[in-house]
Amino acid sequence: MKYLVISDIHGDKEGSLCAIEAFQLHHCDMIICLGDILYHGPRNDLPTSYAPKQVIQLLNPLKNSIIAVRGNCDAEVDQMVLEFPILADYNILMINNRKFFLTHGHHYGPQNKPSLEPNDYLLTGHTHIPTVADHMLNPGSISLAKGNHPNTYAIIDEDYFSIYDTNHNLYMQTKLD
Repeated sequence: MKYLVISDIHGDKEGSLCAIEAFQLHHCDMIICLGDILYHGPRNDLPTSYAPKQVIQLLNPLKNSIIAVRGNCDAEVDQMVLEFPILADYNILMINNRKFFLTHGHHYGPQNKPSLEPNDYLLTGHTHIPTVADHMLNPGSISLAKGNHPNTYAIIDEDYFSIYDTNHNLYMQTKLD
């Protein structure tokens, strides 16, 4: 299976359209959404194409293909309009015989790691900074990049975690153990 990994959409229509395009372009089977789907929160600027109602309309048709966790900007009211579960603080997936701990990053993250085995992976968002380091993977943000990085998403396939910019150019990559 091939997974599209997105995080920190923050209600951005263009970021959502890019995610759908990437899902199709890379022939993905599932989408892993690491939270902060509809709202931008008080610390972030508004995305240039902020349109949470349109993001709902774009993502709901993909509801059977989305595995999501709750971000710090996601609320119970968001669950009322999204047709896929978003309120879990974390999830655990086995992908290609590897365990991935999925979380947004505001509860569990590099400074507060969950209990993992040496060959497990921590998959987080929250920082808006794409990262591939020491079994910690972050796709960055598809709409509000930080740290002079472009807006990004990631693909998990058989052996790689690959991060792409929103023009679908490879930005960084790591081989999975």
